[in-house]
Amino acid sequence: MAEVINMPRLSDTMEEGTVASWLKKVGDKVEEGDILAEIETDKATMEFESFNEGTLLHIGIQEGETAKVDSLLAIIGEEGEDISGLLEGGSAEEKPTENKSKEEDKVEEESDNSTATESTSESLPEGVVVVTMPRLSDTMEEGTVATWLKKVGDTVEEGDILAEIETDKATMEFESFQSGTLLHIGLEEGDSAKVDSLLAIIGPEGTDVSSVAKNFSVEGASAKKEEAPKKETPKKEAPKTEAKKEAPKASASTSNSTPDGGRVFVSPLAKKMAEEKGIQLNHVKGTGENGRIVKRDIENFTSTQASSASAAKFVPTGQEDFDEVPNSNMRKAIAKNLAKSKFTAPHYYLNVEFDMENAIAFRKQYNSVPDTKISYNDIVVKACALALKQHPQVNSQWFDDRMKLNNHVHIGVAVAVPDGLLVPVVKFANEQTLPQIGAAVREYAGKARNKKLALDEMEGSTFTVSNLGMFGIDSFTSIINQPNSAILSVGNIVEKPVVKNGQIVVGNTMKLCLACDHRTVDGATGAQFLQTLKGYIENPVTMLV
Repeated sequence: MAEVINMPRLSDTMEEGTVASWLKKVGDKVEEGDILAEIETDKATMEFESFNEGTLLHIGIQEGETAKVDSLLAIIGEEGEDISGLLEGGSAEEKPTENKSKEEDKVEEESDNSTATESTSESLPEGVVVVTMPRLSDTMEEGTVATWLKKVGDTVEEGDILAEIETDKATMEFESFQSGTLLHIGLEEGDSAKVDSLLAIIGPEGTDVSSVAKNFSVEGASAKKEEAPKKETPKKEAPKTEAKKEAPKASASTSNSTPDGGRVFVSPLAKKMAEEKGIQLNHVKGTGENGRIVKRDIENFTSTQASSASAAKFVPTGQEDFDEVPNSNMRKAIAKNLAKSKFTAPHYYLNVEFDMENAIAFRKQYNSVPDTKISYNDIVVKACALALKQHPQVNSQWFDDRMKLNNHVHIGVAVAVPDGLLVPVVKFANEQTLPQIGAAVREYAGKARNKKLALDEMEGSTFTVSNLGMFGIDSFTSIINQPNSAILSVGNIVEKPVVKNGQIVVGNTMKLCLACDHRTVDGATGAQFLQTLKGYIENPVTMLV
């Protein structure tokens, strides 16, 4: 039976690919593990190997042509097989869609727009609703069930809290939009799954939903049709499944480092087989292109080869040891967002050192008032807010087609938490008093550490302050929190010799670093902002005028 091969997604940012060269032509025999083509992505030109065997019956994208991910790339099947039916839609992505009934289209549309996936009466028992992992933030790709507040058999009312779900930003309560009995739980506490994966099933008490849970499609985020005649679409169901299977596996020749510093090039399939058989890749001789290790090399590998390969090598007596910690959703989001900022925004850095003598005296006097306590960070946040009103370019945000100059000032304050970093936002900071800013920051910091920050408390910042002075750090640089144009890094107050009026005296200074996006903030603009900031911080009483 013919298999449709789609343009694979060879990187997390890839949206389309260009066929650089075909290593097989129509009519050629294809073995599992053979390289079909070299595909140019947004990051590199990579070899794409076949996970099917048969004859190459059709090439959908010629050399030099570019197409979207999941477009029809090739068809592999039995020699002489009729594939006209697969070619009518022009792509594997379109073909299964044509084969779906209107009822199925409706179900899929509902599953895309609702966290509770409800199929038709033909596919689900009457009154049964499939609840999927919701998208609780704009950057959320997967969630972890922190706690179930209901158990199987419990009655659920619309509005009841079903579970607490850990997203990439916070742990949030997830309420039910359905009433009924909790019939099935798809994820146990501590389990993680992609958005739209099966979370739970709700319906009339006593309903048997074992087949619904078994047949639920995580990839499609919808209940598979319970209709018996699955045979209706056997031929064209395969392309969709095959495309999903190929995408994550296809890659350039995987490169592993050997103990002696050399490099081993291996196909993903061969690497997986070697891991399953416990074979060290540096003991295997590759017979593929440029010495690449392929499937047949692993299949033909013998223990004798391993012994001879390692006989002449020095065997160290030490033992390598490490612990593996799964990346939390928050850590994944931090990595993704900061990498995007660092590699898309042209950062530059302006470093200054401020005299803190007046600020120290000002804070001491301010805190002498009963029930009043402000920190140096509160002074910096307030000073930044006032300075940003005078320099709206620094308070701007960059978008691909426009620049937004914000007239309001919402300052994000970076807060360290066990899993990483959260940035709650002090809104309209320029209009708030120092005690109000201090109270807001303390409240947000407590919520952040307990993973109780609401989404609206972390959104909308126009500028960010990151302070590591309390950890004894004198100076550092930060990555801009996009779409903001700048972030201020605040160091420790250091007692040191300074020159005043021609004399060396003991003074207190603080180093700050302003990271700017050169697309929106020029060097002179950033410098002028820091001059204004200097006036407020070195003479904080002016902030009260």
